[in-house]
Amino acid sequence: MYRADLHCHSTCSDGTCTPEELLHLAKEKELSALSITDHDTLDAYTDELFKMSEDIGVKLYTGVEFSTRHKKFPVHLLGYDIKKTPEILEFCQKHQTRRLDRNRMILEKLRRLSIIIEEEELGDPSARTVGRPHIAELLLKKHYISSIQEAFDRYIGEGKPCFVPGESFTPEETITIIHNAGGKAFIAHPHLVKKSEVLRDMYTMDFDGIECYYGLFRNGQERKWLKVAEEKGWLVSGGSDFHGSIKPYIQLGISWVDEDRVSAIFGEK
Repeated sequence: MYRADLHCHSTCSDGTCTPEELLHLAKEKELSALSITDHDTLDAYTDELFKMSEDIGVKLYTGVEFSTRHKKFPVHLLGYDIKKTPEILEFCQKHQTRRLDRNRMILEKLRRLSIIIEEEELGDPSARTVGRPHIAELLLKKHYISSIQEAFDRYIGEGKPCFVPGESFTPEETITIIHNAGGKAFIAHPHLVKKSEVLRDMYTMDFDGIECYYGLFRNGQERKWLKVAEEKGWLVSGGSDFHGSIKPYIQLGISWVDEDRVSAIFGEK
């Protein structure tokens, strides 16, 4: 049976599997296709990785997840079938700079609480997208907390003492960037957009599709979003949002889309 997981993350952002390990895991899970949607970077996509996908028989499609804010609320976008144009690469770099500034402000807030993490401990930002999950990992490693979730619940989650929203881009400009790179723009995990007015605004924007299948959906939760897609004439995507050991309760391939959905997005069988 054809199954494609179009939402997962590698060590190029906040996942714990390398892109190569993701491909092998996809093969092990008997997935037919994969899209690695790292946060704000396309670094996973190399000629060597595409060659590996051919060799092991798991089709690889380009993808990315961008963070945006609308009316001060976070909204994530998925971009598919993107080409590595100078504009999209510059846009990714702007996101990296934004994250570095935000990380520094979070570390400073933690320091005021006598929680010491040095910026160098987060690793090389040129090698991966560094963000809050990596800060959470260090908090756990240094025994300030007992779980990754506790880091967000006590310190760095939205509304918590050390949270920093940081500068961000709008959904509209991000959609334009994705389209200019030959890609298609999707609303990611729409159930996480908690403000109905924000979601209503999103429905008026120039999206190509919406993520209707998601790793944590239960009891037919996808039906609401499939109805939205049908009403808007949008494409449908789906995937696990696999991050590896940082979110062990989400397994690669737990959510997926079929060949027709993939063909509609990427224009091929």
